Amino acid sequence: MPISRLTDRACLLVEGAEAEHFLQNLITADIPSIAPGQMRPSALLTPQGKILFDFLVGRTDAGFRLECAASVRDALAKRLTLYKLRAKATISSDEAPIHTLFDEAPSNDATAIYVDDRFAKDAVYRLYGPLADEAELAPAEAYHDRRIRAGVAEAETDYPASELFPHDVLLDQNGGVSFKKGCFVGQEVVSRMQHRGTARRRLMLLEGDGHLTPGANVTAGGPAAIGTVYGAAGDTGFAVLRIDKLAKALAEGQTIAVDGVPVEASVPPWAGFALAAAPDESEAENAS
Repeated sequence: MPISRLTDRACLLVEGAEAEHFLQNLITADIPSIAPGQMRPSALLTPQGKILFDFLVGRTDAGFRLECAASVRDALAKRLTLYKLRAKATISSDEAPIHTLFDEAPSNDATAIYVDDRFAKDAVYRLYGPLADEAELAPAEAYHDRRIRAGVAEAETDYPASELFPHDVLLDQNGGVSFKKGCFVGQEVVSRMQHRGTARRRLMLLEGDGHLTPGANVTAGGPAAIGTVYGAAGDTGFAVLRIDKLAKALAEGQTIAVDGVPVEASVPPWAGFALAAAPDESEAENAS
């Protein structure tokens, strides 16, 4: 059973009588609709609509657990505290170990077990708490390879804060953004992109003839970049690309390449958007 310990991840607990109301008015996911045993992707945005923190959020007996990159947990707690004001909610660190399990259903009843909603086509779970036996843990790289091949991007691990919009990394496709719940930080910009169809950058899967390198430019028929590789696992990975330029290049038969090596770009199978040219004017670029 492939289980990996994720030492690069950490959790916060948001608890109290008004924890749900507090989060609902602040972050991108629809909090009331999160079912027990479900970890849903979400984000806290800048007022300009870019991702400041991304995380998984799920219910606990006393409130909610937020799982984020370990390197930003303290910063996320500080930012949440700034927004909390007089809300009846507490924010604290959770030191329980974090594991991920994939390909098989979990059987450890002593551990808090959640489905990772980002993996629509795969059985991937989050386990919070000590395991009965950690003697045969798989390397964390096995999970990260699975994550990259599925097109699941994580802030700090794959991309820096305040650089990308939720649409860029497909949070609009996996339930990470609700367009029906009302206001949250950055909501106006993100909703405008959604309803006007002005998202021009999208995460795309890449498969090449050689090793892909995060940070490398993706080109189409020449030296001009149409995007950047953010995650790689050998000859596969993902990049955030200008889909209007990609669609035009493919229509003209141009070669898509990374560091001169031809690659094929495809929409992740769990995503519902089509590869097509977008309008010339982007609300995202105007907002940034």
